[in-house]
Amino acid sequence: MDRSFYHFALRYRGGGKDDLKAMFAEKMFRDASFPKNEEEFDLLSRYIEDAADADLSSVTFDELYAIYEHVCSR
Repeated sequence: MDRSFYHFALRYRGGGKDDLKAMFAEKMFRDASFPKNEEEFDLLSRYIEDAADADLSSVTFDELYAIYEHVCSR
């Protein structure tokens, strides 16, 4: 990948209050312990599950990660 998941997902910040990807990105941005340099799905997924935060939804993470893989693995 050419960048970390965190840096990729930041592009979704600033969306509307009904935009789940924007809410995820904002919560991720404000989480000082989010693994900012990580690219691996399993490690990121484990962090999301352990955080157990509604705004860091595992469903939204899965959607974002699929986009991340598609865009950044070229």
